[in-house]
Formats: sequence, C-alpha cells, structure tokens
Amino acid sequence: MITRRRFLAISAAALALPARAEPVHWQGRAMGAEVSLTLEAPKAQAQTALQEVKQILRKTEALFSLYEPSSRLSQLNATGRLDRPEARFTELLKLCDQAHRLTNGRFDPTVQPLWQALAQGKTPDPTRRLIGWDRVTIGPQAITLAPGQALTLNGIAQGYATDLVSAALKHAGLTRVLVNIGEYHGTGHDWQVGVADPTHGLVATRTLNDRALATSSPGAMRLGPDQPHILDPHGALPKWSTVTVEADTAAMADALSTAFCHTSHKDIQRILKAAPGHSKALCVAPSGTLHHFST
Repeated sequence: MITRRRFLAISAAALALPARAEPVHWQGRAMGAEVSLTLEAPKAQAQTALQEVKQILRKTEALFSLYEPSSRLSQLNATGRLDRPEARFTELLKLCDQAHRLTNGRFDPTVQPLWQALAQGKTPDPTRRLIGWDRVTIGPQAITLAPGQALTLNGIAQGYATDLVSAALKHAGLTRVLVNIGEYHGTGHDWQVGVADPTHGLVATRTLNDRALATSSPGAMRLGPDQPHILDPHGALPKWSTVTVEADTAAMADALSTAFCHTSHKDIQRILKAAPGHSKALCVAPSGTLHHFST
C-alpha cells in the first residue's frame, strides 16, 4: 500500500552479517507508513528495546498524526492554537522552520488546506491564500496558526520518528541497526537500501552507515488527473519523478526530499551546500535520467 506522500524505496537488506549474530526483524505500522527494524543483538536485548520503540511510536503518533482526531496536531488544526506544546512538538516545528528557510519556502507545512481541497475535488483557489509559514507562531507557551490555516507534518514527521527510534536504540546499546519508518537510518554496518521510481522501477542502491535516507515520488499518488500529491507552496508542478536525499538525520532528508521535488538543478546544489552536515541527492527525471548532487 502506497502512503499518502511517497513511493518508498522498494528494498532494504543488510549485507552479509557475521555468523556470530542472527538479526532480529520486526514489522509494524506507524505515522501512515509501514515500519520495519533490523537489529543485530541478542534476542532478549532486542525484544526489550522493541518495547521502547513501540512506546516511542505511540507517543509520536499521538503528537503528529493527521489520521488521529485526538492527536496534538489535529487539535492544533481544529482550533488554530495549541497551548503548552510538548517539547518534541516544538522541536519538530523548529526543524520545519529550518527546512523552510533553507529551501526558500519550498518546504511549507501550511499546504494542508490546499491538499484537502484537491483531495476532495473542491476548488483549490480559496485555500492558496492560507499558505504561509511566516504566519505560524511558535512559542514556549503556545503555537498559533492564522485563521483557516492547518499544518501537515507528513513531509518530516516520519523522518523525525526515525531519528528518535535510532537514538533510543543506540542509547539501549544496540549499535548495528536499520530503522525504516518511511525513511531509513542505518548504523554500525553497511546497509544496502534500494531506490525505486514509480515508472522506472529500481534505479539505484545506496549504502547507509550512520546515515539517513528519504525518498519522495510526486507521481506515486495523485489528487486528481493532473495533480501529484506532493504540493509546491508556489503552485509549481514537480520537476522530478523521484528524489532521494541522504543526510545526517532522517528528518532533514525527509524535508529536503519533499522540497526538492519542485526545485531546479541550480537550487538543489545551492541548498545542499547550505544544509547542515554532509548531504547529497539523487533525482530521477521524468525520462528516467539520473542526476547526482553532492557537496
């Protein structure tokens, strides 16, 4: 089942592991995505760590899920205000702000009303005036939206959850792990992850070791005959069929892969140079041609 905003990489498998360790695999679902973990650890240690992972996923969904009416994000969207926001909610919105500034506004969570209008077959024009991250106020006591605004965190929350789980597993002493919560983070080992395009199939593989990777494909799902499901706040159509970004964190990879769907060659290179850490991108043109970007 394809998620709302991306055609995920179709394969993720470890290279040959030493015979001394039999990996533990776990699958589930969270944040609108299929979740899979591969842990190289004693079974008892892995099972204890998985209980903590499940708690993190439940808490993350309770904060950021668009599909849960009781989530904190749903409350914010319904009322335009969220009092006493949790530290992680504020942290993620600050990451959104960083990505928004870094991409010159290409990453903008306030496209949610436009997305809903298009998904429901309504006239989208009235919702375009609601787009504007600069009208979102983030404070320690409250987060507020402009009248009529709503947020989607689907372009970054899966990556953020991936980072939280990866950090928790590392803290628990598990150092050889591959986490997939719609985005990937691999540690302690060379993990092979496939990159797939909805039209052209498997186009590349990437090796992750203490790195994260996110993939976005605008055409994997459509809101109408001519409207891909990843929206540009400025109204542009996608320039790429698939974008994969490798970065230090899954949250940043997630946000950049979303924004780069509508970003030119020149601007992708400029943004990568300004991005924190060492990031690189693989963009698949509609023709199937691969374009590589790195700093």
